Amino acid sequence: MKNKIIIPSLVFVWVFTTTCMVLAKEPIEPIVPVKKINLAESELGKKLYFDRRLSKSGFLSCNSCHNLSLGGTDNLKTSVGHNWQQGQINAPTVLNSSLNFAQFWDGRAANLKEQAGGPISSQMEMAFTHTLVIDVLKSIPQYVTEFKLVFGTNSINIDQVTQAIAEFEKTLVTPNSRFDQWLLGNEDALTEDEVAGYQLFKQSGCIICHNGEAVGGSSFQKMGVIEPYKTDSPSEGVGAVTGKESDRFKFKVPTLRNVELTYPYFHDGEAENLTEAVDVMGRLQLGKEFTQDDNALIVSFLKTLTGDQPSFLFPILPPSTDKTPQPKPFE
Repeated sequence: MKNKIIIPSLVFVWVFTTTCMVLAKEPIEPIVPVKKINLAESELGKKLYFDRRLSKSGFLSCNSCHNLSLGGTDNLKTSVGHNWQQGQINAPTVLNSSLNFAQFWDGRAANLKEQAGGPISSQMEMAFTHTLVIDVLKSIPQYVTEFKLVFGTNSINIDQVTQAIAEFEKTLVTPNSRFDQWLLGNEDALTEDEVAGYQLFKQSGCIICHNGEAVGGSSFQKMGVIEPYKTDSPSEGVGAVTGKESDRFKFKVPTLRNVELTYPYFHDGEAENLTEAVDVMGRLQLGKEFTQDDNALIVSFLKTLTGDQPSFLFPILPPSTDKTPQPKPFE
């Protein structure tokens, strides 16, 4: 009887120790599925995320630029905003954005809640005001009821709106990539070329900035360390926020999770594919000229970072009333 208790315990210790050894020696960590979420806030936030009535035109939503069917982005160099304005920067993926140490390329928002209010009031994006958004929501009885049930108050304010959207966005993590499976001890999850690509990724120095659970998103770095980066984009990165010359052209290091889905690349969307992105980053950031074969190996590794995509019932939005502004996409 004692043996039946002791042997499984030893097996558990061996498996646990082996797994920890695999994780401990690698600078990239597996994504952990979301553990704690306010379900009521998240369900409300899901509706708001897809609701185009949060924009002045009634035509744009959060999902317009951060499309959850396209890896959490729009696959455009720069996004299309109000009145078909061309945005100034590439839309970063919303997937795993809860793992970022700051939000936006220039880090001007500290967290998801703060970020959620930005596009709504940006005149180049959704072009509304927070006050008018609240008026729209108040004109829709089902929203009034749901806000009351979720937040326990008869009033609706922008703080509740951004809180709900942020809570939904926390659920948009993508665990169980083949690379994560390999990290957790499944040696058959990757091919020899993919493992070789990862080793080259580390040896070349890519891992210095692209590490951790998100494989990025944890620091600001200058674009063009070894060679200047030439671009027509007016974006100046962190420098536009701090006003410091030393911060010009510093941008948040993007996550490489699901990177095969989030093309084009860089803050200006100038790199059309991973091969081009790896070549440019090698030369400008590391001073390395990757051979065609080495480039292909790194790309093969990067494609193993695609995890399970968010899957949920598409939200059914509450109907407008006579008091709700009608969509005006051409004005």
